[in-house]
Amino acid sequence: MNTLKQHEMGWPERTETATDGAGALELLKRLQTEMQAPKADALELTILMPCLNEAETLAICIRKARAYLEQAGIKGEVLIADNGSTDGSREIAEAEGARVAPVAERGYGAALIGGIRAAHGKYIIMGDADDSYDFSNLDAFVQELRAGGQLVMGNRFKGGIAPGAMPLLHRVLGNPVLSFIGRLFFKIPVGDFHCGLRGFNRDAIRDLDLSSSGMEFASEMVVKASLNDLNMREVPTTLSPDGRTRAPHLRTWRDGWRHLRFLLLHSPKWLFAVPGSTLLGAGLVGVACLIGGPLEIAGIRLDVLTLVASCFSVIVGVQLLTFSLLTRVYAGEFGVLPKSKHLDRILPFLTLERQLQLAAVLCVGGLIGTGAAFSGWASSGFGDIVGNTTLRWFALSLTSVAISVQLAAAAFLASFIRLPRTGR
Repeated sequence: MNTLKQHEMGWPERTETATDGAGALELLKRLQTEMQAPKADALELTILMPCLNEAETLAICIRKARAYLEQAGIKGEVLIADNGSTDGSREIAEAEGARVAPVAERGYGAALIGGIRAAHGKYIIMGDADDSYDFSNLDAFVQELRAGGQLVMGNRFKGGIAPGAMPLLHRVLGNPVLSFIGRLFFKIPVGDFHCGLRGFNRDAIRDLDLSSSGMEFASEMVVKASLNDLNMREVPTTLSPDGRTRAPHLRTWRDGWRHLRFLLLHSPKWLFAVPGSTLLGAGLVGVACLIGGPLEIAGIRLDVLTLVASCFSVIVGVQLLTFSLLTRVYAGEFGVLPKSKHLDRILPFLTLERQLQLAAVLCVGGLIGTGAAFSGWASSGFGDIVGNTTLRWFALSLTSVAISVQLAAAAFLASFIRLPRTGR
């Protein structure tokens, strides 16, 4: 082990440990970069661009950004989060006067996370380095940030999308649908959920502990900002065709699914609770209407098969609701989502013992009903069942037993999740 003491070399007093020569060299380079870079408190704005082989357009983006800082009289920096470019992008950035932060982990989100960590400005405005966003006109973002906005989103649909700048599928389906889902699930007050040009308070976004390495990082930032009650605002912005001759990194269906998956995984309510409540309600209505006998509606006769389907709906509904509860408990305990105030009020009453008592009542009732149905069948000599009464009560009784097992298992799993943890 080789211990490097920076204060002996006139560097800031901090001690780092390197395991080999390569690690020590990397540490020296990082410390030198930190020492040479402007202090965070001295800068108001960082214009951040993720970069992976953007040699064709990087220079013009940097020039526009630097010209804006000079024209607006803002003390700031242009920071390029380089994600392993091999086309000379890093050398271009340095030649144009930008600071480069190398990010080893690949991915759009990983590059931006690394850039946010390295940024020295109080505020950050991020945008793609493909010349599709206008870095020479950022006044609206800066004004909202100075006025207290913690996340300021651009809206391309309000500002203008030039012909050929956005594929038709993205314009009429992808962005509108995902933006609608985001507003529905999280009550996010923005119309362009995936605009790549956005500004934010550096410290507020760092506190969100963002972790998505791919394109879904765009959704993660907005969703977590909403869940943590950040001050979110929106300003019009424009989108132009990018200046590259190669294909973009974005993959429509793959990245669209990753965005949707992120939204679903961070909303147990819409993933589990809403469909679970719908199925449970529909199933209970069906059971209540059919347990006493067949029902005819508009010439359609509903009987035992419909009752069985209703019982199945009840079972699946209860299962989805328990999934919703378990997911929310896990998310709150491990910091995936902020703790739910409503759930915190309910959980003290949902002790393991009370849930097991309810499960026992349902199980005993179901077993009694199953036994009665079996006894009726036995009295007929185990022959063909005459009438549907036995089948009705047999289906209802087995449903009660199945739900009791689900509730007991969910109760133990919830208690396991909430077991005290010892920290290292």
